[in-house]
Amino acid sequence: MNNIREQIDTLRRNGNYRTLRPDLAHSGLIDLSSNDYLGLANNKSLLDKFLQDQKKRSANPIMSSSASRLLSLHQQSYINLEQLLSNLYKRESLVFNSGYHANSGIIPAICNKNTLIVCDKLVHASIIDGIILSRAKFVRFKHNDLNHLQDIIKKNKTEYSDILIITESVFSMDGDFCNLQELVDIKKNNPGVRLYVDEAHGFGVYGNKGLGLCEYFCVIDDIDYIIGTLGKAGASVGAFVITDNDNKNFLINTARSFIFSTMIPPFNCEWSQFIIKHIIDMNNEREHLHHISRKLNKFFISIGFPSNSNSQIVPLILKDAHKAISISQQLLDMGYIALPIRTPTVPIGTERIRFSLNSNIPDETIDRLITDLGTLL
Repeated sequence: MNNIREQIDTLRRNGNYRTLRPDLAHSGLIDLSSNDYLGLANNKSLLDKFLQDQKKRSANPIMSSSASRLLSLHQQSYINLEQLLSNLYKRESLVFNSGYHANSGIIPAICNKNTLIVCDKLVHASIIDGIILSRAKFVRFKHNDLNHLQDIIKKNKTEYSDILIITESVFSMDGDFCNLQELVDIKKNNPGVRLYVDEAHGFGVYGNKGLGLCEYFCVIDDIDYIIGTLGKAGASVGAFVITDNDNKNFLINTARSFIFSTMIPPFNCEWSQFIIKHIIDMNNEREHLHHISRKLNKFFISIGFPSNSNSQIVPLILKDAHKAISISQQLLDMGYIALPIRTPTVPIGTERIRFSLNSNIPDETIDRLITDLGTLL
């Protein structure tokens, strides 16, 4: 216990101690920290319509699966959601409980001691945990440095039966893109290489139907595993993988997070279907989101806080945990929820406030935010 207290004291001294906040959902504050990129999670008119439709279909919604997917008596809602996703992507899909469940279950299932995993330096913690659970050899390549990636592949391709490249499409802390087209070319030019892309922050936001950067760059068919999450722009819960039929059947039989976890409620799957059908047609909202994101990022660059962001995630990199906490609190006093991001989420010396925008934010709010930030920086 003394050791635990010492570690807590160290976290406090370094500005990395975290606490659970009170409920701010109905506070009237402007939320600049959630992943609700299309502003659907609090859309009451959509929720009312969904509940009315549900009431017409069934007076007794199923609020729990009560078992893992392989044991649950309730299957139709999952099948319907997977069919919708498969129709959109033109490939097979399999639903998981969350993005964390997907990454921590799929990677150990598809890798073994004969696999070399090569992942981008900045991939999400859930991917790292999946890699560790796989017990496969892994190497990180420098963030978005595809020359470094190719050097690693060249040096190792004769030593392993296969190589799995893992990246995010939109990086969750920096808001920049991976180069999907070049990654696909690397995969095609190296037999035995597979490509795994986490679209957690791309799904709903990019592409003509909101299917992510893989749709935007027309490479859906060239990626072995596309991971999408439903708890961000999807305003729901759960995740999915887009892959081929053999891989889907293999994962049903080998992904431990799929086999041994009680499945999300069927009711949530029905809500996800409802939301996805709306996301498909939200190109105007996507364009507005891109517009306000560019405006905020341009402001940060103009005052000497450059970033590589080209997405709805716009970091203000302050390089100091205490400063990030202080500015976050001052913004809260001004009416904005914009939370500090510190180690271990980001490397020491890159502490920041991560502005996570959504399409409900009007131009004038961004203009006011820019004015207010100008008084703090």
